[in-house]
Amino acid sequence: MSYRGKVRPGGSPDVRELANLTITKLSVGPMDNNAYLLRCQHTDEQLLVDAAAEPDRLLSMVGDDGLARVVTTHRHQDHWQGLPAVVDVTGAETVAGEADADEIPVPTTRRVRHGDTVTVGECSLEVIHLVGHTPGSIALLYDDPAGTPHLFTGDSLFPGGIGKTWSEEDFTTLLDEVTGKVFDRLPDETWFYPGHGDDSDLGRERPHLAEWRTRGW
Repeated sequence: MSYRGKVRPGGSPDVRELANLTITKLSVGPMDNNAYLLRCQHTDEQLLVDAAAEPDRLLSMVGDDGLARVVTTHRHQDHWQGLPAVVDVTGAETVAGEADADEIPVPTTRRVRHGDTVTVGECSLEVIHLVGHTPGSIALLYDDPAGTPHLFTGDSLFPGGIGKTWSEEDFTTLLDEVTGKVFDRLPDETWFYPGHGDDSDLGRERPHLAEWRTRGW
């Protein structure tokens, strides 16, 4: 597998070819935000996860085939700064978690809850609501019928720990949510794609869950 999931601001994208879905990862903006373009290999329909910044680069990645929808993983500004321009050019449907949608300055076409489905062509993505980093943060699960699960986690899960929280209560909530809805459900080979930095898989992170709880971040 040539895909490594390592991209840097201003650098080239990294592309992963699955049996039915192509995933293109690009780092944009000064906070090294990851944007992910998903393309159904059967219909060529495309979906963007987090129009974070640098809309010109995002639109270049989208190309001439258009964009069906943009999913914003949560309401923090660094994850939607490119959204107005991308939607203006493409007319894409906007999708966000119900509890965060009002804080995103582009109207949300579709507000989603835990267990809802978002499609890109013939591929289906399950919404996983993860409370803690923000009230309406969501992850997207592509349970590849031809391979292993793939999970887009926004800022809720990273290599080495969960996302930033601002209180002990929020930390406990997020770690409980990630443990119950992600680690207790999905296998070790699940590959996850965070909102910043490098990818990882659940097998590498699972042994450290108790450590994360003890350290409190």
